[in-house]
Amino acid sequence: MPIPPPETIRVKTVQVACDGSGEIPAALGHPRVFLRIEPDTGFVECGYCDRRFVLEGGPADRPQSSADQA
Repeated sequence: MPIPPPETIRVKTVQVACDGSGEIPAALGHPRVFLRIEPDTGFVECGYCDRRFVLEGGPADRPQSSADQA
């Protein structure tokens, strides 16, 4: 069973930027990187923080199960 990513963010564009911030200030994150979601996978993961960006309506976009929400 694969290990789930630490955080999954649903997005509407294939180009995303990640600096590791969110719940923490950007200064405590990592260098900003620009990522591109490939249409055949529908997601991309940040190489620094493993955050997963999922394209809404793409192949990787699926509703969360009740186990994922707990």
